[in-house]
Amino acid sequence: MHTLGELARILDAELVGDAEQPVDGMGTIQSATGTQMTFLANPRYRSYLEQTRAAVVLLQDDQREFCPVAALIVKDPYLAFAKASALFEVAPQAQPGIHPSAVVDDAATVSATASIGPNAVIDAGAQIGDGAVIMANTVIGAGSIIGDQCRIWPNVTIYHGVTIGPRTIIHANSVLGADGFGFAFNGAGWTKVHQVGGVRIGADVEIGAGTTIDRGAIDDTIIGNGAILDNQIQVAHNVIIGDHTALAGKVGIAGSSKIGSYCLLGGAVGVSGHIEICDKVQVLGMTLVSSSITKPGTYGSALPADEQTRYRKNVARFRKLDELARRVRKLERLSD
Repeated sequence: MHTLGELARILDAELVGDAEQPVDGMGTIQSATGTQMTFLANPRYRSYLEQTRAAVVLLQDDQREFCPVAALIVKDPYLAFAKASALFEVAPQAQPGIHPSAVVDDAATVSATASIGPNAVIDAGAQIGDGAVIMANTVIGAGSIIGDQCRIWPNVTIYHGVTIGPRTIIHANSVLGADGFGFAFNGAGWTKVHQVGGVRIGADVEIGAGTTIDRGAIDDTIIGNGAILDNQIQVAHNVIIGDHTALAGKVGIAGSSKIGSYCLLGGAVGVSGHIEICDKVQVLGMTLVSSSITKPGTYGSALPADEQTRYRKNVARFRKLDELARRVRKLERLSD
């Protein structure tokens, strides 16, 4: 529970309303109750603002006259809402200690302030930092390092030789450090290229559920500081992802590609192997990036859904595109 006065101080906001009014949770602008906080980030939703029953609304100064309840005036309402969300965290708080059913190798190092959950396995040489939380059924492989204040949710598998920076969050069923897809054809079948690199994850990274990050074939696979990865993402061996880059669900990045810092890749974007994407690039959902991008900006190539008849006609025309281009070039030569 927080008062509006406390929230105003924490968020560096101008308060319009009663400083003693309590707030005990968060809600949408349509559903928030008289004890909850909400926000207005897009003026198109002003009609909802005018009808809201929230205790307080985070909004910009130019919207205050339309707010029927208390307001916290901020420059960026969504960012302020994100900061405020930490005050109303509902995830269970882990207690320091090692659960009796956990298996911790004698050669592992576990901070006294860390929490090791039921059936977790900590292999030899692993290091678990101060305040780290390792939840049920998670495996930390030999020699892996889990930084201070990390939170590893249930059923995560972290192979050997993985380093995770402080305050990183890894959600359930993710796998870090599995072998990359490296094989050499020997004429009759495939010879495995043993993956001798590791994985290095920076500080303040968040990795969504069911995401896989393969270990490097020789050098490490690297995820930079502050990067955020959604659910069900595939990061192949020796990929490098820069600081504060964001990947939406089902992105797939093939081996040895490099993604710059402050990039945004939409859902189901595919990145071919051995290419580079420079800093500050936005790639729209369902796009295939098959060659390097060297200039910051927004890129996209996926066709949006269309009415079936028109879509079929366009597909038929697309198949004739090469023929049409050849005819145009021939006509251009004849006209010269």
